[in-house]
Amino acid sequence: MSLECKIQVFLNNISEKKAESIRKSLEPDNVDFPENLSFIIEKKETSLIFTFEGKGNIRTLISTIDEVLEQTQVILKVTADA
Repeated sequence: MSLECKIQVFLNNISEKKAESIRKSLEPDNVDFPENLSFIIEKKETSLIFTFEGKGNIRTLISTIDEVLEQTQVILKVTADA
């Protein structure tokens, strides 16, 4: 039996400009994603939604989420005035 997880992270009340900056900045990292993991970014109204799915090693999924959120935090600081 393999463990499967789906985790969604919502960034609420985010401007279109910040959402686009985050999406463009994270796209290159989504190319060689770890095996058995997926990451989707969606914009719905004023929210940016990150959907992570993983099979197997939960630690890899957690590390990936942590890395994406750290990068997002940096992007938001850089675009704070946007």
